[in-house]
Amino acid sequence: MKVSRFQAFSDGVFAILITILVLEFRLPDYQNGHLLSALLHQWPLLLSYSFSFFYVGTLWLFHHDYFSLLRRLDRGINLLNLLLLFSVSLIDYPTSLVATTLTSGNSADLRTAFIVYDLVALFISATFSVLYRYLQDHPSLQQKGIKPELFRGIRFDPLRSVSIYLLAIGATFWSLWLGAVLLAAGIIFHFIAYLHLSRQMGQLESLGD
Repeated sequence: MKVSRFQAFSDGVFAILITILVLEFRLPDYQNGHLLSALLHQWPLLLSYSFSFFYVGTLWLFHHDYFSLLRRLDRGINLLNLLLLFSVSLIDYPTSLVATTLTSGNSADLRTAFIVYDLVALFISATFSVLYRYLQDHPSLQQKGIKPELFRGIRFDPLRSVSIYLLAIGATFWSLWLGAVLLAAGIIFHFIAYLHLSRQMGQLESLGD
């Protein structure tokens, strides 16, 4: 399989995932003259969708830039990419759980929903960590001119996000809203890590010039 086909397939999966997220939106039940109130009651759905869209979008940016480092594929990278896409495809489920439980307001259900989201996010980060290590250990798959400094500079970012989600799981048992804040922090950290990856790639490109 060519790298271009590999990336096109992955891009298609990410596009479908984002489409599935927005399909959660439904017209609310309302009485004439009370549409605004009904829409405002949908804030949990909008909030969970916004965070998940931001999360999936950031993961796509990661995937696009990171796999631009490839010049060829092997069976291992194909299998790991499928595992990554599988992990990302799970996001829709905890997104729905969080939206539903925020609407109901039950603390026990909210705790469960947040933990399920944490576990899915942790799984995604762990998969990225394996991918980082695999590509680092297989220089024959890399584009020519890629230097080891790139991988040394970013290799701990997925493990940092794993740590945040582990903290979020533990905190959720003690404080529901602290757990929610840490979950949000983990998602935001992915974007920070993406900027870190882009900066590392840019620095190496400038050195190569």
